[in-house]
Amino acid sequence: MVLLCAEGLQSKEVAERLGVHEHTVGKWRRRFVQNGIEGLTDEYREGRPRTVSDMQVAQVIECTVNSTPKDATRWSIRSMASATGLSHTTIRRIWAAFGLQPHRSETFKLSADPLFVDKMQDIVGLYMSPPTRAVVLCVDEKSQIQALDREQPVLPMVPGVPERRTHTYIVTVRPRCSRRSTLPPAR
Repeated sequence: MVLLCAEGLQSKEVAERLGVHEHTVGKWRRRFVQNGIEGLTDEYREGRPRTVSDMQVAQVIECTVNSTPKDATRWSIRSMASATGLSHTTIRRIWAAFGLQPHRSETFKLSADPLFVDKMQDIVGLYMSPPTRAVVLCVDEKSQIQALDREQPVLPMVPGVPERRTHTYIVTVRPRCSRRSTLPPAR
C-alpha cells in the first residue's frame, strides 16, 4: 500500500488494486507519514488483561502429562478444570496450544511369531468370508489367566504425541478351584 501510494496513486486507486477498503489504505498511509517504517509495525491493542498466569499454564501441562485423576484412567477437560480451578474453555485452549490429547492412546506390538502373517490371513479370511453356517467368535483373554501388567512400560504422553502402550500382558495362571461344592446333592 505504502509503495503504491509513494508512486503517486490515490488511496481509492490503491484500494481497488489491492482489494481493500479505502479507509485501510488511508490508515496505513497516515501511520507511515507520521512514524516512518516504525509506523508499519503492529500497535499494542487494548483488551482484557490475562487472567491465567504462565505458572498456571505450566501446572496444567505438568498435571496432564504426569498424573491421572483418582477416579478415572485419564484426564477430561472438565475433570482437569475442576482439579485446577480454571474454566473448561481455558483447559481446552491450553491443551490445543500445546497439542495435548490425553483422551488419545495408541497401542503398538511387533509380533515375533514367524507364522504371524499366515495366522493373520486365516483370521481376516474368517471375518471377510466366513464358511457357510459358521459362527466366528473373538475372545479377548483366556480363562483362568489373569492379566497383571503390560509387557512393556507405557510410553508417556508428550505434547503432540498420544500415550502409547502395548496390548500384550504379563499373565499368571490361577489354579482351578478343586474344592467341591458344599451344596447338598440334588434329589
